[in-house]
Amino acid sequence: MTLWNQLLWGSIYLSFCLILEIMVLVWCASVLNKLSARFTKPYRRWQIGLMLVAAIFIILGGHTAQVWIWSSAFVLVGAIGDWNTSVYFSLATYTTLGYGDVVLGPALRIFAAFAAVTGLFGFGISTAFLVSAMGRLFSLNGQSYDGKD
Repeated sequence: MTLWNQLLWGSIYLSFCLILEIMVLVWCASVLNKLSARFTKPYRRWQIGLMLVAAIFIILGGHTAQVWIWSSAFVLVGAIGDWNTSVYFSLATYTTLGYGDVVLGPALRIFAAFAAVTGLFGFGISTAFLVSAMGRLFSLNGQSYDGKD
């Protein structure tokens, strides 16, 4: 892949994943709103815990889908031949862990770097979402952040 192809396709996959991340977070917000409407205020601790668990699993599903999207991309462009290695490489790259035991050739290094940027954006956006959602739940509930009633 040429430099410009790597930039183009990396940007396309990055954009697609960020749109998916936004859709997952919007859906997560609606799930949290529905759950919170079912509970009476002040919320009990288990109710807040249930909403947090629901949010974390929804967000985890979104991140998992993005890792699979990048794994598919690496298999499609022929960068990695088997799915096991591709998922492993995608996960290590997406989380920016980057063990370095699987390395792509020079023709795809920039493309792979976009997977890391996707993970940085995804984790940043989802962390901000969780902090905001939980802060809102605690403030609407009239509780302090230390959990004391």
